[in-house]
Amino acid sequence: MEPGPAALTVGTPERESADQRWCERVTVVFRNTGGTAVRSGTVTFGTHIIGALGIDWATIESVEELPVPIAAGAERTKTWTVCVDAWRVPLGMHIETRDVAVEWK
Repeated sequence: MEPGPAALTVGTPERESADQRWCERVTVVFRNTGGTAVRSGTVTFGTHIIGALGIDWATIESVEELPVPIAAGAERTKTWTVCVDAWRVPLGMHIETRDVAVEWK
């Protein structure tokens, strides 16, 4: 019997402040519950720009390489520094990387 395909689940992003208000460190846990290894792929972050009154002004996407390989049944944790252009985050505003999507092979 041949093993099933890779099945990757993504944990909730854990955020912490970085040195500039337009950057933050984002840690994500990936779990492969499938039968074969994940060998390549990308992670897309959706970073929200939040105004002083809590208004979500924009969402900026950035793409990083998936931390591969992730063997069948394995878990991998990775931390990225996610930044947007400094001019997008004036004084009094901040960012929140809330969205994480993955594509893999």
